[in-house]
Amino acid sequence: MKIVFLDAKTIGDDIDLSGFDSLGDVVKYPFSTSAEVPDRAAGADVLIVNKVQVNEQTIGQADRLKLVCVAATGTNNLDKDYLAERGIAWRNVAGYSTESVAQHTFAMLFYLFEKLRYYDDYVKEDRYTNDTVFTHFAEHFYELNKKTWGIIGLGNIGRRVAKIAEAFGADVIYTSPSGSAPQEGYHQVDMETLLAESDIISVHAPLNEYTEYLIDRKTLRKMKKSCIFLNLGRGPIVVEADLADALEEGVIAAAGLDVLCEEPMSETNPLRRIKDSKKLLITPHIAWASVEARTRLMAIILDQVKEFLLTSGL
Repeated sequence: MKIVFLDAKTIGDDIDLSGFDSLGDVVKYPFSTSAEVPDRAAGADVLIVNKVQVNEQTIGQADRLKLVCVAATGTNNLDKDYLAERGIAWRNVAGYSTESVAQHTFAMLFYLFEKLRYYDDYVKEDRYTNDTVFTHFAEHFYELNKKTWGIIGLGNIGRRVAKIAEAFGADVIYTSPSGSAPQEGYHQVDMETLLAESDIISVHAPLNEYTEYLIDRKTLRKMKKSCIFLNLGRGPIVVEADLADALEEGVIAAAGLDVLCEEPMSETNPLRRIKDSKKLLITPHIAWASVEARTRLMAIILDQVKEFLLTSGL
């Protein structure tokens, strides 16, 4: 049995993968380009990937391949029709990062909501030293209590964010871009209502035909000028040029993004011109990546491989 990790670095060097060694010959490549995959996948029984494209061009010569495991929830990188044609099974992992992404959502929110970068700089730049007043009122912040929090996409992460927001006293509403039926215990509204009424809007939706470029110039201008917008779904849900314009023009108060249309960030990304940390916070797609979440992810994949080997008689 040969197990090949094609982009092991995307999981992190700090996660213990030794459990796979008991299953057979394990080969780990830090990263793999599409051009490198055919040679590296040759002879593999199991491929473990994160972002690597899996299609006829990359695995067409992998004659022994029986299983592809995606170290993520999204499977846009898999040509599922081709895998079915070849009789190759695939697995992904859902739910492993719910707590991590929900936590990061609030970390981003409070950084922007309470102007934490400004206050940290104020102290570190010695402006507080020997000041005349014990507190400082140059920047204002408000309580989350009684604010309206709008959620776009109420899956596992969206529901967890809703519960935490409610614990802070926020009024939570949500909308389903795909038109899913209302979920019991949650207040569903249409998109227009969510945009108009929300003080905070967070996106926790997948990228699909309903969400691609959902947040554009038109939708941004329907938000409150005081709104803080957070995207922890997928980058292409947002038209980045329109968001950059909206931030510069004061259409909304601030935005926090953990995902971008192109990752790592492109030199041509229009958001690079926004230097004011009170207006924009970008983190490098780390919301999912707590140590616990990554450990959980790989433990689930290990169990998936074991189960597949057991049930397939290999």
